[in-house]
Amino acid sequence: MQDYTFERLWQELDGGYQIFYTYMDRRYLLTKLQSNCYSKELLTEEDKSPHPKKLIVTLKSVKETFPFMEDIEYKVN
Repeated sequence: MQDYTFERLWQELDGGYQIFYTYMDRRYLLTKLQSNCYSKELLTEEDKSPHPKKLIVTLKSVKETFPFMEDIEYKVN
């Protein structure tokens, strides 16, 4: 995964891809909504979890999270 850069992730999101990734042992789905507006959805189901199910985040937030993303997969929306 060393060859996978943030620029590539950003281009794939810009191209309409949905990105699945693991962050802190939880699986998420990342989708671009508009310019600088992304949807981050928690896919890992837990009975009692302090993590919100859906969030709207900015590109800056995605960029800060990128170094910690694991098991990155994508599919065309």
